[in-house]
Amino acid sequence: MASMRDIKRRKSSVESTQQITKAMKLVSTVKLQRAKARAEQSKYYFNSIYETMNSILSKAQGINHPYLKAGETGKKAIIMITSNRGLAGGYNANVIKLITRDPEFTPDNTVIYAIGKKGKDAMSRAGYGIMEDFSESIEEPVYQDAMKITSELLQEFEKGEISEIYLAYTFFKNTVSHIPTLLKLLPVDLEKTAPVGNDAEEAKEKPKAEAPMNFEPEDEEALNLIIPKYMNSLIFGGLVEAIASENGARMQAMDSATNNATEMIDHLSLLYNRARQSSITQELTEIIAGADAIS
Repeated sequence: MASMRDIKRRKSSVESTQQITKAMKLVSTVKLQRAKARAEQSKYYFNSIYETMNSILSKAQGINHPYLKAGETGKKAIIMITSNRGLAGGYNANVIKLITRDPEFTPDNTVIYAIGKKGKDAMSRAGYGIMEDFSESIEEPVYQDAMKITSELLQEFEKGEISEIYLAYTFFKNTVSHIPTLLKLLPVDLEKTAPVGNDAEEAKEKPKAEAPMNFEPEDEEALNLIIPKYMNSLIFGGLVEAIASENGARMQAMDSATNNATEMIDHLSLLYNRARQSSITQELTEIIAGADAIS
């Protein structure tokens, strides 16, 4: 059995850790309330953009536009949204596994546009090329961040450097449920372009439009305006959803850590009391034995 001094020292260490996890849980709870409200407000626009793009392209016939065709290089670009900090349970690991365990995305045919240091470091260790690091965007995401990322990716797409663009992020369903999600942004694919979360099933049940779409101005000019806004909105929506998911995951992780610390403290208190009782019993035994020897 460990000595009383060792048990007391370990108990003190666990209590200090518990104070930290409690504080982190409170901070994450406050941040979650703000992020959750923001995510819920943007979710309607996020899904409406999906439905609108789906509707426009389903009604359009025979449009020949660069954004609707994959390039010849076969290179895939993934905008990967994780966090800059850990201690959030499986939040970061789930997004990383979403890519690394998919045989379609290999280090040879995939490049990463990283938003979040945890994802960037993990994908770099896995052998994936990191084209750009936008990790500062995840701290306080604004729409201009999404515009900057979209502008750079579209330039590479138009030059033919990349053939497909994906968005990997964590969808915020509710406080305890966060879903790693991979969306294909370009070229626009009607079969894969669908809302995520609770609205996905509703979208499947809606009848498809059969009337043709007339463009004013011409279809190419219209799509040049619409598709960048579509990408801006989805990337910004992904950032907002990811922030809410990160804080929700961290709150849960810190709550579990605090509860585990409480259990460890109770166990160490029991061990300390047993060791103390054993020490007292031994001292009494030695005193009695000494008294008997004198008499």
